[in-house]
Amino acid sequence: MLIQLSKPSVSSAEIKSVEKVILSGYLGMGPKTKEFENNLSDYLGRQIVCTSSGTSALHIALQAVKSFDKKRDEVLVPSLTYAASYQAITGAGLKPISCDINPNTLNICIKEIQKKCSKKTLAIMPVHYSGDPSGINKIYSFAKKNKIRVIEDAAHAFGSTFNKKLIGSFGDIACFSFDGIKNITCGEGGAIVTNDSDIIAKASDIRTLGIIGDSKRRTQKQRSWSFDIVEQGYRYHMSDINAAIGVVQLKRFASFQKKRKSLAKNYDAIFAKSPFIKVLKRNYDEITPHIYAVRLQKRDSRAELQKYLLSKGIQTGYHYFPNHLLTFFKKKDEVLPVVEEIFPSLLTLPSHVGVTKKDVLYIAKEIDSFYRLETSTE
Repeated sequence: MLIQLSKPSVSSAEIKSVEKVILSGYLGMGPKTKEFENNLSDYLGRQIVCTSSGTSALHIALQAVKSFDKKRDEVLVPSLTYAASYQAITGAGLKPISCDINPNTLNICIKEIQKKCSKKTLAIMPVHYSGDPSGINKIYSFAKKNKIRVIEDAAHAFGSTFNKKLIGSFGDIACFSFDGIKNITCGEGGAIVTNDSDIIAKASDIRTLGIIGDSKRRTQKQRSWSFDIVEQGYRYHMSDINAAIGVVQLKRFASFQKKRKSLAKNYDAIFAKSPFIKVLKRNYDEITPHIYAVRLQKRDSRAELQKYLLSKGIQTGYHYFPNHLLTFFKKKDEVLPVVEEIFPSLLTLPSHVGVTKKDVLYIAKEIDSFYRLETSTE
């Protein structure tokens, strides 16, 4: 039996919800998408635009921000993030400025922001690694002082709080992902969250090919036949099939959240005294973790450890390969010492609501066995 790195929790309720949409004969963006947006708005207390993915949410948000400020074109972003963050930036015709990370939180380093901010800086894109929004207060303080937008990549952070306030319920703009393995899933999906009505209006049009007012008509089961377009748009809207899953997932989220927090705390307790594993300092009373990442004390052992754990039925991964080292984003002689030092030691362990305490004990035992066996053969 394989202990998967990640997987969704889907019940008969999601199946029935999707079936109802299919039987309605209206599968595209319609009233169910609007219902999901309204439910998210009630949860976060802000305006919502649902999209086809977290990546498209970032892309749309960036393009919307850019449309109000065409003179600046740089976005400060941590190198330690999924490629989607960078692709959204370049897709919007902007330039990603790679930043190093805080070694404790693995989030973007405020000193890097201060160092690399320029007259060309349009926005900062903090990424809440593994669901942790640490440092977001300092980022907003700096951004406000320098009149820079903040677009939070909150793909990992649905349900997380900062100072007891939900991520997405405050600040400038936050973008969530609802893909197949996130804290809640729509199969595929995302959302832009903000109280900036101008951004919401722009985003609503951009997601439906730039057709002005088409989003509203579609949620009323209508189509636009005579229309105007004033800017580049994309087919980035959410379908009612995806929204049908999301509506149920949001209702079940309190249960998911409790299990994810408990799982992370179990891992932390077991690894607290491990000579082989260094846990990340996280407050799981505030954080709802999407992944559970650790640092290996022997940073050159990851590949062999992963191979060994897979042979024992344990799937692992690592988040993420630094973007500034990828060919498409690489700049000559660019060095980010902290992320380059930490990345080889990162390992992500199974983290989803199906992982039991028994599984955690087994995973910890096998990690311990690997290193003790390795030591005995040296």
